[in-house]
Amino acid sequence: MEPVAHAHSSGTGANAPERVELGEGAWLDWWLEFLARAERPSAEALAVELPLRTDTFAMFGRRVAVPRLISWHGDPGCRYRYSGQTYEPAFWTPGLARIRALLCERTGIAWNAVLANYYRDGSDSVGWHADDERELGPTRDDVAIASLSLGATRRFLMRHRKGEARRALDLCDGSLLVMRGTTQQHWRHALPKTAARVGPRLNLTFRVIRGACR
Repeated sequence: MEPVAHAHSSGTGANAPERVELGEGAWLDWWLEFLARAERPSAEALAVELPLRTDTFAMFGRRVAVPRLISWHGDPGCRYRYSGQTYEPAFWTPGLARIRALLCERTGIAWNAVLANYYRDGSDSVGWHADDERELGPTRDDVAIASLSLGATRRFLMRHRKGEARRALDLCDGSLLVMRGTTQQHWRHALPKTAARVGPRLNLTFRVIRGACR
């Protein structure tokens, strides 16, 4: 498995990203320290603002609990459909709105929705998947998914849908990984369980919902 080399941090938060080419029109933009220490809330402090809940998904004809807590936020009309469910957006909380403003300014992308995933400990996880729903953009050939991490460091895995290529990154507090281009068409990703003793992690996955009302 090929690790993604960590970019050097300047300590100022908004240092330039490292671009990682994946081929086939897919690439990653990777900031080791996107939010400087003074800019980032703790995972626990921001989680208090959010209407986090245990969700379920369909598996072999029954509903199974998702092994993490989630909440969906966005502009009016930013509905999200996956695993057979439709999510209506909750309001932007003050903490989320502040982070979104920084993200829009520094990436140049008009993010209009975010899925918050709260991993309570190493037993919480997300399995192999791609964020390839048709409403995601900015365009069909450039689906941008921005993964901002707060709290404990967790290992993020990627694997090519058809080939043997794999990638691994350690997503740490204040880091940002933006999957771009055709990444969702050609790659899947996961955050596996870990036996290591780790604290809570709040992962904010910002998206662009195409055709949403403002």
